[in-house]
Amino acid sequence: MVIIESAGITDVGRKRKGNEDALFLDTETNLYIVADGMGGHQAGEVASSLVVDTMRDYMKRFKEDTDAEEMEDFDETLSKEANRLLSSIHLANLGVNKVSHTKETYRGMGSTVSAVFFTDETLIAANVGDSPIYLVHNGTIERLSVLHTVMAEHAAINPEGAANLGREYRHMLTRAMGIEETVTPDICEIPYFKDDIVVISSDGLSDKVSADEILEIVNKEKPEKTCRKLVDLANERGGDDNVTVIVAKVKKTLHGKGGFWELLTRIGDGLLNPFKKIFK
Repeated sequence: MVIIESAGITDVGRKRKGNEDALFLDTETNLYIVADGMGGHQAGEVASSLVVDTMRDYMKRFKEDTDAEEMEDFDETLSKEANRLLSSIHLANLGVNKVSHTKETYRGMGSTVSAVFFTDETLIAANVGDSPIYLVHNGTIERLSVLHTVMAEHAAINPEGAANLGREYRHMLTRAMGIEETVTPDICEIPYFKDDIVVISSDGLSDKVSADEILEIVNKEKPEKTCRKLVDLANERGGDDNVTVIVAKVKKTLHGKGGFWELLTRIGDGLLNPFKKIFK
């Protein structure tokens, strides 16, 4: 069984009156979620909480009941566990969309979501929106999530043109939870190793603290202290938005060292990318 040491903090920041972020972390189910709500007033808070609660409850069913019924949207190109994580996102998306039509104040509410689920041998990362998921492996940090923003998608097609876009396009989302009845998450499934660290955050952190700064802090501190330091740093630099972060460090793996997994480790840092499966 994989053993994960983890911690998480959500903080209102220095400028906002309320906190529209939500998080969930659980070392029994090995599920970690950050959701960044939007919609103003209390709607953003409602949306992010719905996303986290729905995904938590859906994934928990399979821990408690091995015969729990799967949703019908099964993708044969993905593992069983990846399908479950995707299904939890689809269910949460539909729930937010339905609730958004029940009150005038909920109209247009939505949320990002970034989630990581550890199986015995792989980690599955899925996201909708711009809340980043980072993987720290062998002293390097890389983003596992895909940015669903106008700026990022324009840059992928025309980098020079994207440089001329205003800052308002940096966080203008092209996908979000609850806006439509269906949503298309990005998902990847990769092997993990002892001492790998996953960092999931809202953009309240990633706007103020760079990936290299995150790498430096996570390499020095345990998860709980890392979370506190990162949130404090974001607030010292203005704290313009709510700040949420989860840090999950792999302390022990089921496969341990040896065989195929040891070979992967020896070959080097660049090996993970070819094994990353971006399915959607």
